[in-house]
Amino acid sequence: MIKNDQELHTTMERAKRFQQQVEKLREVETNPTNYRLSAGGYLAEIDRMYLEIREYLWLHPSEIQREAA
Repeated sequence: MIKNDQELHTTMERAKRFQQQVEKLREVETNPTNYRLSAGGYLAEIDRMYLEIREYLWLHPSEIQREAA
């Protein structure tokens, strides 16, 4: 769970790097099956990170401080 803005930005940057990795795989992998096998893990992790980002952004800052205490 993301606990503060620093972790939010770190997670967003990590998601961006994973997206770039998948974009690179799309460019270089010629076999669709191999592409899906390679990209699947990255895409699952991207989904997980964006869910965490969404949950963090959904909370008002006062609610985040209450949950952290």
